[in-house]
Amino acid sequence: MENSEKYPLIDFNVPPIVGTEGKYIQEAIDSHQISGDGSFTKKCNKWMEDRFNAQKIMLTTSGTTALDMAALLCDIKPGDEVILSSFTFSSTATAFVLVGAKLVFVDIRPDTMNIDENLIEDAITPKTKAIAVTHYAGVSCEMDKIMQIARKHGLKVVEDAAQGVMSSYKGKALGTIGDFGCYSFHETKNYSMGEGGAIVIQHQTDNEKAEILREKGTNRSKFYRGQVDKYTWVDFGDSYLPSELNAAYLWAQLEVADNIYNDRMNAWNQYYNAFEKYGKNGKGIVELPVIPKECVHNAHMFYLKFADLQKRTAFIDFMKSRNIKPTFHYIPLHSAPAGYKYGRFHGADIYTTKESERLVRLPLYYHIGEENIQRVIKTALEYLEK
Repeated sequence: MENSEKYPLIDFNVPPIVGTEGKYIQEAIDSHQISGDGSFTKKCNKWMEDRFNAQKIMLTTSGTTALDMAALLCDIKPGDEVILSSFTFSSTATAFVLVGAKLVFVDIRPDTMNIDENLIEDAITPKTKAIAVTHYAGVSCEMDKIMQIARKHGLKVVEDAAQGVMSSYKGKALGTIGDFGCYSFHETKNYSMGEGGAIVIQHQTDNEKAEILREKGTNRSKFYRGQVDKYTWVDFGDSYLPSELNAAYLWAQLEVADNIYNDRMNAWNQYYNAFEKYGKNGKGIVELPVIPKECVHNAHMFYLKFADLQKRTAFIDFMKSRNIKPTFHYIPLHSAPAGYKYGRFHGADIYTTKESERLVRLPLYYHIGEENIQRVIKTALEYLEK
């Protein structure tokens, strides 16, 4: 094993920064409003609504709380069931645990790592109230079929589009297809506000309830629009408004969203082109991401899949010996302690565990730089050639 200290570090992720974040944060401070729903929050909301052709979008304190809001707005009661993939982050599940739902996990597709739309209908029972889909790596699930199933059975659809900002399915922005969509602006995402997220509301009839829920159970939003002469507590709610300081940080990045997108896509494409000859149609040593023709992705991540866990581990160890830090991803939720407690797996786990043990993510972030991209490629190819 070579001494990694003689190589400069290439970390798995570096939070994005475009240079104007400090200026806008200072503007927020100078405005004397640093709590939520100030001018920067409104700018971010409107930018996303216009760009994604969304009915209504509201910033939240995290992608997790956006999911919490979605679960509450679905009016799910204790004992109801929600169908979802086990290959996702815990937040997708905990949102529905919060409202007392039973989690019903189904297997994934091995090509996109997304929920297998062909297994959903068999998992539906009289207790099923919603389907929660995760768009892994910013690549859409098969939403036409999922929405068709949902409408047939009268189910709500929640899109966990935490990784899907600027991705689309058949021309529709991810997060805007289901009843509710949820974005994340965590420091590991393409666009960041440190901690933060947003909820997308598909139906106008849900707007007021969402505002009340987000505003601690009050009708404060209507008051500020001049629709009521005073605001009061009207229903259950919580505090889901991010600070204006966070929103100011995000606004700086939304202003140059296409630049960030193009920079990441350049890195993604270079990875794909470099490793393609080692994929299924070449040497068959690794598998590369699959992007269905109806999907436009956002270069959120680039991954390789090795033959098995042992080969993946050996690759990670080799890269780390050269001070490059790739990482594996989710441990399937159904195999976790909380998964046993709150859910069950419907059908056979043919791909979820197997595929999760093969996948490794390469370093990919805004301004990773040509030198680092080439070093990751050169080092990985050195391993693959062995």
